[in-house]
Amino acid sequence: MLAVVFTMTAFSQGKNIVDIASSSKDHTTLVAALKAADLVTTLQGNGPFTVFAPTNEAFDKLPEGTVSSLLMPENKDKLVKILTYHVVSGNLDASAVVAAIKKGNGKAVLTTVSGGTLTATMEKDKVKLTSDSGNYAYVIQTDLKASNGVIHVIDSVLLPK
Repeated sequence: MLAVVFTMTAFSQGKNIVDIASSSKDHTTLVAALKAADLVTTLQGNGPFTVFAPTNEAFDKLPEGTVSSLLMPENKDKLVKILTYHVVSGNLDASAVVAAIKKGNGKAVLTTVSGGTLTATMEKDKVKLTSDSGNYAYVIQTDLKASNGVIHVIDSVLLPK
């Protein structure tokens, strides 16, 4: 497992957030959504950004038809809000997130680019992110470092209020 993480980290250096997501077979739905929301150029920008990136399996957990509906042009504003809810300004690697949780006596509130908040807590040895609407995701891979920030892979899509 560590070899995979080190390989991904070494592979990702010099690439921006979109490049890294585009090269992952586990993030094809996310990349399609970024394109539909016209967020590719933004996430290729200087940043820095911390992206909590849901996997394809995370999108598959949504009710049937949700993803295809969100990808429709008439739902672009809703898609942008959901996607930017997964982005925090700054470069928060895993150690910074864990340190913020410890400093906050067990929780850290992260303000997202969409204006909502995610509450980060520790559950056993995993970081758990809870949305404003009460759903949650676990960070399943950390510190995919990009030239303009960092990606943490999560197992569910977080939905704003």
